[in-house]
Amino acid sequence: MVSRQPRKQRKRLHAAPLHVRHKHLAVPLSLELRQKHGFRSIPVRKGDKVRVMRGDFMKLEGDVLEVDTKRRRIIVAGAATRKADGTEVPRPVSPSKVMVIKLKPDKERDKILDRRSKVGKKGSG
Repeated sequence: MVSRQPRKQRKRLHAAPLHVRHKHLAVPLSLELRQKHGFRSIPVRKGDKVRVMRGDFMKLEGDVLEVDTKRRRIIVAGAATRKADGTEVPRPVSPSKVMVIKLKPDKERDKILDRRSKVGKKGSG
């Protein structure tokens, strides 16, 4: 059994290996993608188109430029702040605050989508 203590929960998050951290970057799918594929969320990848649902950049739609697994943040095109000297700096967004609108086509990902879609359809029928 996993401990319920907050300090141990935080330790597990920060000490997690990369393949587990990748799963922490799961993002909810839009309603159309949910109905099409039959599941709710998928780990976000560079090139996916997302919509920011919360925060300063609410309703912003853009491509994912970078996924930071170490800090559990993503960089979305258009989500930037202006520094005092006038330069634009990308502002990291938490993956829990975005929704995937369009998935980037990829052979490996198509295999994952196909496999997970079949699992969802077996359970419902």
